Amino acid sequence: MAEIQDRIRKHADDLICRYGLLKDAKESIIDAYLIMQETYENDGKLLIAGNGGSAADAEHMTGELMKRFKKPRPISKALSDSLIATDRDIGSRLSLNLDRALMAIPLTAHDALTTAYINDADGYGVFAQQLFGYGRKGDTFLAITTSGNSSNILNAAVLARALGIKVIALTGKSGGRIKDFADVCVRVNEEETYKIQELHLPIYHTWCLMLEDHFFG
Repeated sequence: MAEIQDRIRKHADDLICRYGLLKDAKESIIDAYLIMQETYENDGKLLIAGNGGSAADAEHMTGELMKRFKKPRPISKALSDSLIATDRDIGSRLSLNLDRALMAIPLTAHDALTTAYINDADGYGVFAQQLFGYGRKGDTFLAITTSGNSSNILNAAVLARALGIKVIALTGKSGGRIKDFADVCVRVNEEETYKIQELHLPIYHTWCLMLEDHFFG
């Protein structure tokens, strides 16, 4: 355990070395990671949402979690043997190319569902509706909002708390209202949207490094 904690700290220290503005957020970054680690250790999943550039971040982070990021993630021999027994040619290729995944769902990626909900209800409940459908107690909701005040993110955060789903907020300097609903609020020391977003990316890349190191290192 001590070795694992040292590796977590090393990743955090490297992040702060490269992005000094994140120094004040270091402990919250680690605390948020620990929630994600616990979620995956208990067979939970990460649900991620944001608007605009933060929606792109939600999908970006999902991509890094659902396949290899930096380290190889070979499947188990048992699954490899089962694939080959099912079909030698296809199974052999799959056994070489499949990566073990850390389950993550971007709530920004389901156009038919979100547009149907907007048409039938309103635009501020689209993430809450998806979280209600996909989320289970033991999951974690990662709310990315540069202002901390996005109505659709706040609605999803309130629902998450009601369902017993942990909430991590990734936001800007003030934290906005989202900090009131977050188990951990990671605030970067910037106020302009694009500058906040420029600091969000290395944070979630670091989370991906930490998770991959823990589960596949």
